[in-house]
Amino acid sequence: MTRLRSDIFVAALVRRVFGQGGFAAIEHRGMEEAGAIFVRQRFRDGRETLYGPAPQSLVDEEGAASRRFEIRLAAAEPDEVAALIARERKWDPDLWLVEIEVDELGDLLPLV
Repeated sequence: MTRLRSDIFVAALVRRVFGQGGFAAIEHRGMEEAGAIFVRQRFRDGRETLYGPAPQSLVDEEGAASRRFEIRLAAAEPDEVAALIARERKWDPDLWLVEIEVDELGDLLPLV
């Protein structure tokens, strides 16, 4: 079983966010086929939570073909999130960065 391409996953995520009444934007486009995906969730109080790809060691065999995420920073200041994203982009310039504005993440991202 193959994993869904990054560009298709991101397009579906953006659509789902808008479908639930939220806002989504692609801040940085990565490699279409297999770029790592980071999601920056912005809250009304100005704080942000950053989700990134979960390490493969945290993904069971059943979830190996799907994308799983983990929280990298929770309810952090925007500067902290921006600094972490900058470090990640230095290491992996082909990553995707998606910004979402929703109060509750719900089932938008599968978390480990």
